[in-house]
Amino acid sequence: MQSQERLKKFRENKNLNKEQMASLLDISTSFYEKIEKGERNPSYNFIKKFKRKFPEADINYIFFNILLHEKCKNKTTA
Repeated sequence: MQSQERLKKFRENKNLNKEQMASLLDISTSFYEKIEKGERNPSYNFIKKFKRKFPEADINYIFFNILLHEKCKNKTTA
């Protein structure tokens, strides 16, 4: 699964449409759509906004396809 597919699945699991997600992240809908379609890579600022809005989200998995062991997750967030 590609990062854009994981991002879309995350959004759908939150029961948000693209416009709502973009609004929550304070970005344009067109910019969000390009990221979700894989036409643009998420910027550092995008990922930072995403993590602030969804602190429970595993950005390593969503954006980089890296699965961390539970004990390692605690070290990266400390």
